[in-house]
Amino acid sequence: MPRNRLFSVHKENGMQNGNDFLTITEAARLIGVSAKTIIRWEKAGKVRRSKRDFRGWRVFDDKDLKKLKSFRETIFY
Repeated sequence: MPRNRLFSVHKENGMQNGNDFLTITEAARLIGVSAKTIIRWEKAGKVRRSKRDFRGWRVFDDKDLKKLKSFRETIFY
């Protein structure tokens, strides 16, 4: 997904001000992998553990998505 498209999708999901978060499913869809893949990357230590909300669910902001997308691009070129 082109970089500009990634940021326009954030706006569609309400991430305009940088204070909102996406679920792992939404983040995975945006970077083109499954939610299970992100969980495996975390468990393997390939990416930093994600933030959690008050329920303990993983949440991702713009900075997290950029890091995940960057890591994905190192694997899937």
